[in-house]
Amino acid sequence: MDNNDVFKKLRVALHLRDDEIVDILKLVDYEITKTELSAVFRKDDHPNYKPCGDQLLRNFLNGLIIHLRGKQDGKSIE
Repeated sequence: MDNNDVFKKLRVALHLRDDEIVDILKLVDYEITKTELSAVFRKDDHPNYKPCGDQLLRNFLNGLIIHLRGKQDGKSIE
């Protein structure tokens, strides 16, 4: 299973649309267009397929944390 598969499965499991994913990535200052994003979700034999790099998946996961939990105020939980 590669990064593209993980990203696709998360998108389906969380019922996320492309515009929602773009907004989630903006939470961590990662800019991507819907066109670039759709290339990541294509089948790997499609001519416009783009592999999902570690940086994209990492930023999505970090943005997803902020999206679901909200921004932390910097205080540690004791």
